[in-house]
Amino acid sequence: MSIDQIKKLREETGVSMMECKKSLEKAKGDIEGAKKFLRERGEELAGKRAGRDTSQGLITSYIHSNNKVGVLLDIRCESDFVAKSDDFKSLANEICLQIAAINPQYISPDDVPESMVEEEKEIVLKQVGDSKKPKEIMDKIIDGKISKMKKEISLLSQPWVKDDKKTIEDLINERIAKIGEKLIIKRFVRYEI
Repeated sequence: MSIDQIKKLREETGVSMMECKKSLEKAKGDIEGAKKFLRERGEELAGKRAGRDTSQGLITSYIHSNNKVGVLLDIRCESDFVAKSDDFKSLANEICLQIAAINPQYISPDDVPESMVEEEKEIVLKQVGDSKKPKEIMDKIIDGKISKMKKEISLLSQPWVKDDKKTIEDLINERIAKIGEKLIIKRFVRYEI
């Protein structure tokens, strides 16, 4: 592991030099392995910060170049210092672009109303109702389709438009690791003509 590897990892991830060094040590000098460790570390930090208060943040907007799609986003953090940082503003902008491009309906799969889930179950039952499959297989098919539907319409579980190997939740967790504060999406609205 060299100082050049630490610098390269820092440039690519924006994480502190010390965290880059630790992750490279764990990955035995492998940059890709170190990036994976940093992503996992971001999820771990996000879990530790879950109970913290997010009373600061910003409301930001995005208007697409055709002036026919617009987004308002309320994103929160723990301190005013972070709310004013370029990293936080950049994350807010990326999320606005995602909302404009993909049109999620909810923040999290847990936010999808039960009435919508029941309606989807009825549709799936009609689609696979004539098959002669056992009940437990039918239940797995239904659960799989419901889970897929919830992920597709929920912002946090959608693949990021700029890197489909990451979800929006992964992107937020990476920023939590970098910034060191709890970050949440409070609400959003997407307008389209």
